[in-house]
Amino acid sequence: MYVLNGQIIALPLFVISGLGFGVWGSGRIVNGGEREGAKVCETQFRSNVARRTFARSLSGGAYRTRSDSNEGLVEGLIHYGRIRSNRVAEAMLKVDRKEFTNPLYERGDAYYDHPVQIGQGQTISAPHMHAEALELLSDHLYPGAHALDVGSGSGYLSVCMAHMVGEKGKVVGIDVFDELVSKSIESIRKSHSSMLSSGNLKIKKGDGWKGEEKDAPYDAIHVGAAADAVPEALIQQLKNGGRMLIPVGPQGQGQTYLQIDKDKNGKVSSKTLFGVIYVPLIKGKKD
Repeated sequence: MYVLNGQIIALPLFVISGLGFGVWGSGRIVNGGEREGAKVCETQFRSNVARRTFARSLSGGAYRTRSDSNEGLVEGLIHYGRIRSNRVAEAMLKVDRKEFTNPLYERGDAYYDHPVQIGQGQTISAPHMHAEALELLSDHLYPGAHALDVGSGSGYLSVCMAHMVGEKGKVVGIDVFDELVSKSIESIRKSHSSMLSSGNLKIKKGDGWKGEEKDAPYDAIHVGAAADAVPEALIQQLKNGGRMLIPVGPQGQGQTYLQIDKDKNGKVSSKTLFGVIYVPLIKGKKD
């Protein structure tokens, strides 16, 4: 069990070994995303069936949790403050990350805190980035809210968001790659098919630079790939009082994670949160 904000969250025991940090790929915090310094915390239970090791990598300050189960991964993210609320913890516990990773690239590390390739040169972001995004958007992913996941890729975060907005809410995930759209739908059907059949979650091909106007406006917009500049279409599709998270910057160079808020009167403001590394937000082909 784990106590979070005064409430007990049940987590089964899990086994873990080694520290090995994966620092390649996209969707991870760099350049001071957390306070400097290295920290390794190891806790051994008084049991021969459970052992956990959490570690913080030296490469950019992101905590690196390594486990052999989804529950262990979530507990590690709670332990190091990436998950700070019950709603986010519960959502991530309901979505098994292994179901959204490509077995050809998985290498047995679906529950390690680093990006994993999913094909088409794309990745499923590191779990700490998914947790951070859900926490930052939590107030805007209230029951009944509408949300857009741009560059939905594996579909993992779209499902987490759908759990948070509930049956009366709606999440739309768009991706420019046909193959990723079809694979993500296949992954979602493994354990969350009712979301698709009910319309609570929709995954479709789309140009992230143009967003998805049909279901706009959105209370929350998450962008899972880096744009050279914030797409104007996404700002227009953000509801008054809504929030968007988007990595901005050129490929292979310094990128920043921006929080963009639109107040109740439609005034837009932005805040730089931390440095990140993401794959580029690819524009769709012109008609």
